[in-house]
This record gives sequence, C-alpha cells and structure tokens, in this order.
Amino acid sequence: MADILVVDDDRDICRMLETRLGRSGHNHFVAHTLADALRLAERVEFDIVLLDVQMPDGNGLEYIPRFRTFASSPEVIIFTGRGDSDSAGKAIRSGAWGYIEKANVINELAPPLTRALEYREEKRKSRVAPFHLNRDRIIGRSIRMNACFDIVAKAAGSEANVLISGETGTGKELFARAIHENSSRADRNIVTVDCAALPETLIESALFGHSRGAFTGADQARDGLITHADGGVLFLDEVGELPPSIQKSFLRVLQEHRYRPVGSLEERASSFRVVAATNRNLEICVQQGTFRSDLYFRLQAFTIHLPPLRERKEDIVELTMHCIGRLCDRMKVELKGVSPDFIEALASYDWPGNVRELFQTMEEVFANGTHARILFPHHLPERIRISHSRGYLTPKDREPAENLLPWRQAKEKFEAEYIDRLMRAAQGRTRKACEISGISKARLYQLLGKYDRLPSRRTPLPSP
Repeated sequence: MADILVVDDDRDICRMLETRLGRSGHNHFVAHTLADALRLAERVEFDIVLLDVQMPDGNGLEYIPRFRTFASSPEVIIFTGRGDSDSAGKAIRSGAWGYIEKANVINELAPPLTRALEYREEKRKSRVAPFHLNRDRIIGRSIRMNACFDIVAKAAGSEANVLISGETGTGKELFARAIHENSSRADRNIVTVDCAALPETLIESALFGHSRGAFTGADQARDGLITHADGGVLFLDEVGELPPSIQKSFLRVLQEHRYRPVGSLEERASSFRVVAATNRNLEICVQQGTFRSDLYFRLQAFTIHLPPLRERKEDIVELTMHCIGRLCDRMKVELKGVSPDFIEALASYDWPGNVRELFQTMEEVFANGTHARILFPHHLPERIRISHSRGYLTPKDREPAENLLPWRQAKEKFEAEYIDRLMRAAQGRTRKACEISGISKARLYQLLGKYDRLPSRRTPLPSP
C-alpha cells in the first residue's frame, strides 16, 4: 500500500483515478492546484505524485524538482497530451519517473505505477545512513543548487570520476573542493591543473614530469602534477582546452593509472581520482572532433551542471548578505543593511559573470559606500542601475495581460517572499532582520503576523 498524490484540475479524471487507486489498496490524495499539492506534500510523505502538465496556476513540469526535494522524494509520473514528445522529454530531464498520455491514463497507469513502486522498494532496502555534506563555502538553497548538492554527496562517497560544467564564475572549483573535502581522500592533496593556462609544449611535462636532460633546459628531474596527486584528487580545470595530443596520452593514464615521465623509460603508478571542470559543452566538442569521445565518457561517471546565477535568482539575497558580512568583517565595520530596492536592482540584472561578478560588484559597492549603514541602488555600479531602470521603462510584451496578478495580490506576494528571504538571511533573528532591511521592529512584526511567519509558527512558504 502506497501514499499517492493526484494533481489535476480535471475533476472527472481525479474521480476515476481515486476509484482505481482505492481498488488497488493505495491511500490517495487529490489536489486541483499546484499550490494545494505543495501544501499536501509538506504534510504527507508521498511515494508517488501523478502530475498533470497544464495546471491553472502553472506548468507541472516546472514543479517536478520541487516535489523531488521533499523528505520522501516521491517518484513523479507526468500526464502529457497526445504526441507531446517535448513535454515527455522535458519531464524525464527534470527527474520524472515516467509519463503517460492523459487520454489513456486510466488504462495505462498500472504498469508504470507498479514499476515505480518496485523501484522505491529497492531503494528503501539499499538505503544507507544519510551523508552529511559539508558545504560551508558554497552559498545557495534554491532547487537547482540543492539538486547539485545531492550529486556532490553521492560523488563524495564514491571513487568515480566527476565532470562539473557551468559558465565562468558559477563556482566549479568550489564544487570540486567540496567533493574532495567530503571524500575519503580529504587528508591528501587536491592538485589543480589549469588546462587553459599551460602552453601545449609544456603541458605534457607539467602533467607527467620529466627526467633530467629530457629537453633543453631540463637540468634536473621533476615530478609531474599526477605524481603530486597520488592518493588525492587531480582537478582538471577547463579540461575542454586540453590539446588532442595530450587527450590521447591522458586517456591511457586515466584507464591504467600508470604514466611515463617525459624522457624516461620507467613507468610509474599514481592512485589519483579525477574531477574535471569545463565551461564548454563537451558534447558539441565531441561532435566537432575537438574532444575525444572516449575521454569524455571516462570523465563523466558523475556529471554536475552548475546553473548560472540568472537561473537561480532566489539565491541572490543569501549570496549578497554572505558577501556583505564577509566584507564588513574584513573592513572591521558594523554590519550593513540593504534596502528592498537594492535587492530588487540586483535581481533585475542578468549577471553574465555569475557569482564571481556579484562578489566583485559588492566590492565596488563597499568602495563607494563605505560609511553607509544601509545600501541603496545608488551605491550600485552604473550598469546594474541602468538594467534596473530598463525594467521599468521597457514594455513587458512577453507577459500576457491575463497572466498578471491584481496589484494588491502581487504586492502581497512580493512582501511574503521578501520576508521569507529576509528571515532566512537573518537566521530567524528579528533584530538582525531589522538591521538588514531597515524595517522597524514594529513593522517587521506586523508583516510576520500578516503572512503567518511569526517565529513560533515557522511555516515555510511553498515555492516551485
């Protein structure tokens, strides 16, 4: 007997599914909106979520990762339209167990439901003690980041190779170090190879080392980076920049963990683990013939794709407050607060340089507003203030009028989300929240009460 949640606004379908699930002996719950479904999932540890794509308050596909983050991590089966291969593909990429054409859902539900429940039972039997991931230096609690942390935890408990991809400034090296520091190799070296910075003529000797007299200027033998990584981790930063000739040599080393220093006849062994990072799409590089397919497949036992900051803007408040706290400590000044429109301006910007650019921007802000107790948009660099102003001046042609919320409802939605983020950044402390936001204590308590966020209640706001 399983706990199953049906999420569909079609009440006839829901009634038929309730009948079918009841006959099979399962506990079943029904939600006609995504918001109601999230509230139910917070209270009940579901095994399966049967989810329609087209819901009145959003697209069900976008909520698959949200359902997967709940304590029970339910398997999600999507209802798609007839022949809707795009939705089916997106559902699988988002972590869905499977999909069924909605027109045939009553007749075709049993096989995928049975397989999904069998899979959950096998997972339950093989479950090990939960792994505590130390991620002190990585900031972010968004759904996209939590999915990355899940893979980091799995990779840290394994000896398999890891490929981390993402744009410049997304934190690939931080994730590589998190994998190393949480692994059984944490007490050994993590050796970084900057593949983009090494000249092609030197990269082989840098990796493998060389014997004395191997080439002009080799006055003495030197160990390579692979030797120094013995027992630890070899971090190949920007692995997509490795020249094809070195890719071939390194593939053999990766397969056999044996190598020969340049100019030497003696083979050596090194027990290293590889974590590689790239800002390129290596699949395209393989198709173009600039990266070996066999090396690519060897590197990606685990794959972590770090989202750009523009796709996880819900983390901007926490990232900003972390950076402000760090800068205040460094400069030995009182912790600064931020105005709501300061955060709004940051969120309006696309951050092509990602987290690295955000932190550099905060350095600029401190240089311009060292003595300010509260930071406002005029402390921000011009490029961000221009981006913020364009948000007000440019017509939002892409936003259909029927999708706009009434002003009062939109204002309350913003206030509730801001209060949630503020209290997380302040770690639940009202005095600190007042300092950060510039809101008076009386007004803060008024907002906390209005949105049922008083500390004694601690009721989280569902979000996709």
